[in-house]
Amino acid sequence: MSEVVISAQSVGKTFGSGTGKVTALKDVSVDIFQNEFFTMLGPSGCGKTTLLRLIGGFEQATSGKILLEGQELNDLPPFKRPINTVFQSYALFPHLTVRQNITFGLEMKSISRDAANARADEMLELVQLAEYGDRVPNQLSGGQQQRIALARALAPAPKVLLLDEPLSALDLKLRKEMQIELKRLQTETGITFVFVTHDQEEALAMSDRIAVMQSGEILQVGAPRDIYEQPTHRFVADFIGDSNFLRGDLVDAANGGRAISFGEGRVVNLASDITPTKTKDVSVSIRPERLTITDANAPLDNKLGGTISSITYFGTDTTYRVDLDGGAPVTVRMQNGDGATAPFGKGDRVGVVVPAEAIRVLVD
Repeated sequence: MSEVVISAQSVGKTFGSGTGKVTALKDVSVDIFQNEFFTMLGPSGCGKTTLLRLIGGFEQATSGKILLEGQELNDLPPFKRPINTVFQSYALFPHLTVRQNITFGLEMKSISRDAANARADEMLELVQLAEYGDRVPNQLSGGQQQRIALARALAPAPKVLLLDEPLSALDLKLRKEMQIELKRLQTETGITFVFVTHDQEEALAMSDRIAVMQSGEILQVGAPRDIYEQPTHRFVADFIGDSNFLRGDLVDAANGGRAISFGEGRVVNLASDITPTKTKDVSVSIRPERLTITDANAPLDNKLGGTISSITYFGTDTTYRVDLDGGAPVTVRMQNGDGATAPFGKGDRVGVVVPAEAIRVLVD
């Protein structure tokens, strides 16, 4: 287990008072480890930026503690914390050169000009902009300015780098390029990155671990694959990727395990025994790409009958909407083959195969 760098312990944050009181964080506890890329993911207003600002010292917690390597930070001002922040706006000094932007903070820490310039050159090499040191910010593209902002934040070698949706102002292609760049920088420097975003693709692409937040609470923390494949809450399953949501009752399966009954003899087995908080009206999620469509009469286990109501072709795959017999519609996403005509058409009676290991029982 890696060493804990940042530890939030029962942290709460409220703004205002009386009838205007707003609770931004509710008893949040989480550990962030050394040398990891940790992402706080959630919709606007979920509390992710508030938690980031508490770590950086730009806000004070109403309750609880934030520790850095075991030292309480609550009363320590931002400039005394070994933590740097990259905000949505690059905040580069327009009248200074790129190199001077990077050295400014170092010289404020009483580092000699020669040492600061040498460090700036190292950072420019790191962000692959070594030849841009004598330019001014308005001579750079948005992506280049973002790299300089990162170089400036990394130059003092902070223990933690906070990133508050730093890619939001970039176009899609550049944003994808910067995702790769950010992960490279984190890996090469070994600095703990704490990244805030509402973009699930960014979180999945870059993170070692993700904390999914909603309404001031952390619902689930885990590796990207675990968050996607094994969501524990309906909100997590819905927010990360696409999901089908069905409701049924937990019953005993013929194989001795557990199954989900959707009524009228429509039963699908679960992969393993589970211990849910309830057995009636249970919510389950199934990713569209885990389902397959087959002939309605195929003698297969874990198959539900239905009728195709729509088909959408996306090039690499085709999405089918299937109205299940006596139940809700589901979306099935299947990879396309060699370009031949789709084997099923609108209005066809089909079977939808539900792999037992693809079913996730959720907390509503």
